[in-house]
Amino acid sequence: MKRTHEFLTVLDDGMLRYFRDIADVMVDRFGISRAEAVARINDAYEGSEIDPYPDLMCHEEPEYWAYGLYFQARNGMVPHGGDAADLAQYEKKPAPPKTSHVWTLAE
Repeated sequence: MKRTHEFLTVLDDGMLRYFRDIADVMVDRFGISRAEAVARINDAYEGSEIDPYPDLMCHEEPEYWAYGLYFQARNGMVPHGGDAADLAQYEKKPAPPKTSHVWTLAE
């Protein structure tokens, strides 16, 4: 288990790959920068105790967590996929402030 320069929680190699996969989904599907994706993950998981791979969170695909980190819940539901028309009904969560320490990567 180790801390990396990007994520603000201790992860083993398997969970590091999993967290990077979550960031990849946000970059690929939502067009945000990798720095913003990592900041969103850090904002949510900093200080969390993440077990070695496969942590319980691995029972869901990275897309599940990525959509939940990017979109506000609507009627208690967060999307876990869908096309642009489906996603248009959901509001994007604001990114952490750029002055926050959770921004560990340069844009």
